[in-house]
Amino acid sequence: MGALTDITTIARWEVKKSFSMMSRDVLPLAIVLFVLLVAVTGFSAQSGLHLQDGMYRIGVSDPAMAQILAEDARFTVFQLPERDLIAQRGEFDILVINGYAYTGTGSRSVAARKTLERDYAKYVGSVYNREEDLFAAYPLWIDTQSVKSELSFLATQSGQYVSAAPVRAAPVPEGPVEQVATPSPTLSVTKEELRGQLVKSNAENSQISRYTETLSSSTGTMGTFKTPSQLSPPLPFDSIILVFVFIFPLYFTSQFFMMSIMNERIERKGEVLLSVPVKTVSIIIGKMLPYLIGMLAICAALTLWIRASPLILLPLVPVIFFFLANALLIGMLARSFKELSFVSIFFSTVATSYLFFPSIFANVHVISLISPLTLIVLTLQGTPWTAADYLYSTSLFWLTSAVLFYIGARNFKEERLFSEKGLVTRMREFLSEILSRKHPFLSLFLLTGFSIPFVFMVQMMCLVLFFNLPMPASLVFLLLFAALIEETAKGIGIYTMYIRDPGFLTWKNLLLASAATAIGFLVGEKLLLFVTLAQISDSVFGSILFLSLGSLWLPLLLHFVGVFIVACFIKKWGAKGFVPGLVLAMVVHCLYNLYFILGWFL
Repeated sequence: MGALTDITTIARWEVKKSFSMMSRDVLPLAIVLFVLLVAVTGFSAQSGLHLQDGMYRIGVSDPAMAQILAEDARFTVFQLPERDLIAQRGEFDILVINGYAYTGTGSRSVAARKTLERDYAKYVGSVYNREEDLFAAYPLWIDTQSVKSELSFLATQSGQYVSAAPVRAAPVPEGPVEQVATPSPTLSVTKEELRGQLVKSNAENSQISRYTETLSSSTGTMGTFKTPSQLSPPLPFDSIILVFVFIFPLYFTSQFFMMSIMNERIERKGEVLLSVPVKTVSIIIGKMLPYLIGMLAICAALTLWIRASPLILLPLVPVIFFFLANALLIGMLARSFKELSFVSIFFSTVATSYLFFPSIFANVHVISLISPLTLIVLTLQGTPWTAADYLYSTSLFWLTSAVLFYIGARNFKEERLFSEKGLVTRMREFLSEILSRKHPFLSLFLLTGFSIPFVFMVQMMCLVLFFNLPMPASLVFLLLFAALIEETAKGIGIYTMYIRDPGFLTWKNLLLASAATAIGFLVGEKLLLFVTLAQISDSVFGSILFLSLGSLWLPLLLHFVGVFIVACFIKKWGAKGFVPGLVLAMVVHCLYNLYFILGWFL
């Protein structure tokens, strides 16, 4: 009960301090701006974006045509006589005279023509929808059935193509052949139901189709029947915008936690808190608790507001802890609010990219599941997901958050919080704090093992960034960056020990440290890979990141050689040898990967 009392008391102090950090004039304004931002984002999710309104200038001579084109906000329509239109043709992106469209050769005119073509296709569709004989207007109706993709995304021998499911032997009929009745040519719904759903479908997707020309996946009264023009892959546009409504308040709230830590360091108020007889863990939990409760309350309120399933809260919880863990560490590392702004902006850019980019491929590629937001998109779409999917999407966030909180707790003391050293030096000191002087090799083993979630997360981020590049280029870049990330993670521990104690790197210690690092990396890599990353490891991209899964001595040898090269460079040239050692280790790592991908060295 003592620890719980301490946490509750510190949490109350944190709430009072947070409200006093801003003046009485600024705090209400910040709250109003925050509410307006959420409202505007929600409005965008409901009504769509309007970034292209009034982008094109179009001149028409027919009043009926002007009325039709005016419904598209992208066009600024001018109705003028034919003679005036010709005389002023340089002022318009496109002219429509006597049923003919005239455009220039510029990129703006070409884009306006493409927009006009899409508007015309929609207009023709609306005319067809009003036809008395609907089946004459739409002679073909397709009964769609959702089937899970069987693509395995396995690499071919060259590593440049993605193959479909393995070819199976042709089935041989057995037993008597039964006659199958001819399907009925009639539909299970009436003509008027089909007409109503067509009109409703066009109306519901008017905003999204302005940008994507993609229809919604909802079927309504049409059941599974669609016209050929509706056979477009669903795009989770609305869902992604809606997810942003959840994520931005979470990041915004974590900024207050980050500023609170930073403010105590600058004003030296943290010294008083550190002097009280309270455990460091209780201090951190107490300071974090108000923000954690606030973030959970925001998510719950938004869930009730949009009437979504409570399941969307499950993927958000690890994201909340991830934001708070990074806020704690950034607040402890930065020396000034200027440095805090730089680091926090960099973190927000990387984290947002990692969270949002994969969710664009929801229902398309297995890579989308590396982001917890994909589970939210699937939930909003009504698509079920399993416990294995949850573990696959959130495990890295849970693990990295735990490691970051541990590092923060070990360094939450006066000599670290109030140091004025540079950012890189402080980061190295933070790592040095968790490396034991009595058990250096065990510390290297544990440090390298617990660095695996960060390595995988950065590698997954690279996978997301390079996914859209042409296949040979994407694999080459992923090959290089994956090797560089791994070698950096393996070498940073030995580099930190050398900076702390240059006499540590005797040849005996160098060999033992390289072995401990290699074993720790192998154990952590295989455990996490076995539990969470089986889907990616089976893909052509995963073959770059996680090779030779069937044997252990080859990757162990690779890890040992890589970290041994870096350690030898550090011993020979000191801290200046760290970067050249990483480059050479990266080259060796790449040759190893190329051997398993192509079967021979380039």
